[in-house]
Amino acid sequence: MPWKETCAMNQKVKMIGDYLSKDYTISQLSEMYEVSRKTIYKWTGRYRTEGPAGLEEKSKAPRSHPTATPLRVAREIVAAKLSHERWGPKKVLAWLDAHHQGERWPAPSTIGDILKREGLVRCRKRKRRTPPYTQPFQEVIRPNAVWSADFKGQFRTGDGKLCYPLTISDNYGRYLLLCGGLSHPTHEEVKPSFEEAFKEYGLPEAIRTDNGAPFASVGLGGLTKLSVWFIKLGIRPERIEPGHPEQNGRHERMHRSLKEATANPPKRDIKEQQRAFDEFAQEYNDERPHEALGQKTPASCYRPSLRPHPVKVPKVEYHGDVIVRQVRHNGEIKWRGELIYLSQALAGEPVALKQTDGHLWEVRFSSYPIGTLNELTSKITPILRRKGGEVLPMCPV
Repeated sequence: MPWKETCAMNQKVKMIGDYLSKDYTISQLSEMYEVSRKTIYKWTGRYRTEGPAGLEEKSKAPRSHPTATPLRVAREIVAAKLSHERWGPKKVLAWLDAHHQGERWPAPSTIGDILKREGLVRCRKRKRRTPPYTQPFQEVIRPNAVWSADFKGQFRTGDGKLCYPLTISDNYGRYLLLCGGLSHPTHEEVKPSFEEAFKEYGLPEAIRTDNGAPFASVGLGGLTKLSVWFIKLGIRPERIEPGHPEQNGRHERMHRSLKEATANPPKRDIKEQQRAFDEFAQEYNDERPHEALGQKTPASCYRPSLRPHPVKVPKVEYHGDVIVRQVRHNGEIKWRGELIYLSQALAGEPVALKQTDGHLWEVRFSSYPIGTLNELTSKITPILRRKGGEVLPMCPV
């Protein structure tokens, strides 16, 4: 049995006093203090050889550590972490495997322990996350099936000017296609950035964004000049559910790394900030292993699209049993003697109307239904989002 819980040291001191008095035998001391004879012999023996200090509890840790990580290996691990400060143990291990082939490295848990001992791990508060809301987005089963685009929150550079980081990435391989610091989040600045990406990487099948300008509007079909341009290029515009950034989780996770690496703190001016963005993109694409990719780099999983950016944007054409109307410069069409407003974003574009039920006509731009025209009231009703269903109001049929 153990020493009484009042205070083990006090019990030991009292036992030694009784032992030194020679009034009690070892068996009697064992019975009085409710410990084994072996324990009495152990502590009296320590007292004879070490004095009172021998009564202190000694560490039970082994004197040697035959399985401990060699110092040389630990130094390599620390050096890899110092050169990639935002990486965790798994990415550090993948990088070491790739750059030191033939070397045996500890498990990620051991690497994490080494980094913790060196003070190189920052503890994060665990966040409660909302379960994702599922929608039938375009399946991400190959490169360029879906690109994501967004603005990482604006901030001021050291010279006081606002910087709006526009990012575009491929959802399949997490490849960061573009990261540019814009001075305004407008169509005039955003479109040239997409043209640059399209010319270098070709066209994706779909582009997923949030519901903010210039990607979407509150107008009919949520259309903007940018999304109209996407449709004419044969790109499907997808928008996540309002208030649910986790539906674009791959892209949002990249944004967190981007902010830590390039804007904490911001650089002196936009030119220096862009250099930081470019350096981040190079490391993110070519060096940083990604757990969801089996610790491969995005560059090793991405290839450009086989659909090149056209020299001239194709015109929208319609076939079949539809009536075509040209949208006027003010966003209106003429229908049965009435002027009906659709969207300024469609100015100069043809739209198709197809009768669906008596006095109701479906209005489309290209293959995208954008509203329903009631010819009795000469009013157009937007396509509504179907609960738990399709990505609307821009979902091709």
